[in-house]
Amino acid sequence: MPRKSFDTLGRRQFLAGSAALISTSALAQNTDGQPAYDPLRPPPEPEPPVQRNISAFRAKSWQPYFDNLRRGAILVDIDSRALHYWSEDQTIYRLFPSSVPLSEDLTRRGRTKVTRKVEGPGWAPTPNMRKRNPEWPAYIPPGPDNPLGTHALYLSWKYYRIHGTHDTRKIGRKSSNGCIGLYNEHVAELFDLVKVGTQVLLI
Repeated sequence: MPRKSFDTLGRRQFLAGSAALISTSALAQNTDGQPAYDPLRPPPEPEPPVQRNISAFRAKSWQPYFDNLRRGAILVDIDSRALHYWSEDQTIYRLFPSSVPLSEDLTRRGRTKVTRKVEGPGWAPTPNMRKRNPEWPAYIPPGPDNPLGTHALYLSWKYYRIHGTHDTRKIGRKSSNGCIGLYNEHVAELFDLVKVGTQVLLI
């Protein structure tokens, strides 16, 4: 057989074999019971296709939402899945994509504030989570398996936080039990900007 024909046949066989292997691996991932998202957070609920445009993720002014910017301000827009930050002196504005709660009953709106900042947070499920999922561990230390990512901003509302996530698939989706999630690099940037006492409004 001419070399050119052999090489062409060999490439075709290789590509066909690779496609079959990839298909088999994908099928195994879908049928072996492994969750697509980390086991300590429910996967995002299926969402209908959305026609998105730039107006769904755009800059905002702080004045409609806050009387002042003392200690800075954070606005979380649940609908557009975005977090806005303004510094006290108005020289810094940041806009980050975020994850939001899975359902309306897990969503809390209103005014709160940052009460504590933790780099390398540990995580413990709430009592209600433990009731629903008794197999969950009582505590997960800082690290790659921790649902809070690399940094966490604790709010005055018990159990509610703005935090990072190691699972980047969650950002921009309904994927939390109530908290607001950011990419780890974004929450690290926000962590350095925010003070204890920073105002927070979820709308």
